[in-house]
Amino acid sequence: MQPPPPAAAAPAVRWLQVSQEDAGQRLDNFLIRHLKGVPKTHVYRIIRSGEVRINKGRCAADTRVQAGDTVRLPPVRVAEKAPDAVAAPAREFPILFEDEAFIALDKPAGVAVHGGSGVSFGVIEQLRRARPQAKFLELVHRLDRETSGILLVAKKRSALKALQDQFRERSTGKTYLALVQGSWPANKKVIDTPLHKYLLPDGERRVRTTTADAPDAMTALTLVQLRQSLPPRALQGLPAMSLLEVTIKTGRTHQIRVHLSSQGHGIVGDDKYGDFALNKRLPKQGLGRMFLHAWRLRLNHPVTGESLTLLAALPPELAQFVPSTHTDIDTE
Repeated sequence: MQPPPPAAAAPAVRWLQVSQEDAGQRLDNFLIRHLKGVPKTHVYRIIRSGEVRINKGRCAADTRVQAGDTVRLPPVRVAEKAPDAVAAPAREFPILFEDEAFIALDKPAGVAVHGGSGVSFGVIEQLRRARPQAKFLELVHRLDRETSGILLVAKKRSALKALQDQFRERSTGKTYLALVQGSWPANKKVIDTPLHKYLLPDGERRVRTTTADAPDAMTALTLVQLRQSLPPRALQGLPAMSLLEVTIKTGRTHQIRVHLSSQGHGIVGDDKYGDFALNKRLPKQGLGRMFLHAWRLRLNHPVTGESLTLLAALPPELAQFVPSTHTDIDTE
């Protein structure tokens, strides 16, 4: 009689040292790379629970790891891939700019930038599947799932670090087009209100405004320029609206959505912070998504240092919702 196979050793706490090559990455990306086979939903869960520590301190998914940091990993068991797991399909996305260093693509609304938190795959997984020969493809930054527009993907680690340094040092110019409910006052140009992240009972992430002296308050600065005032459309049951150019100087989670909502002008179609009664009427008027689009990005090329301005025109489903007299949305 054959003896039973030895039981697998129980997983134990691990400690990872951050190398110079990994420096500057977001913690979630760092863990996903080092915990192959661990579902991304579990990676985010152990970060939120506080089981992951950097130098013995609590941290968040967007914390940047630095060379020499010690990252504590709780016991995690690497799961075998389920036979019915959904594989990411190969997919290319509209390209706004590409060279040997990075890609600027035009992300459609409704597509997550990466898998995790209940999403099997996102832009980056699909792009990697479409380009199996690519040795390196990493997200430089993020966009909300329902936000369309410019998204950067690095093709070299050096480019990733250089671009992320620009975002972190606020030397990029990220401007969005947002349609909000109501008449935005033209003299309201700056929103400088700290934000606080929290979780709903079901674990879903939310953000609210807070005071500078509140625990865990995050500074957040948003610049707003009124681009066009849209009168009420009584026949469609739509109120007055305002098309805004919104430039963020900090990249906080849901920053634009929460800042605009806090001023009484929620983004049209926003199912988290907008006007829910209005949102119910929008699909009948041809708008089935949130009206927020990453329109313009100014940055320095990560290799040459050349100043670049990238533009992504409003997608058709947004352009058709604003009056046809507004024809310069895809230009400077």
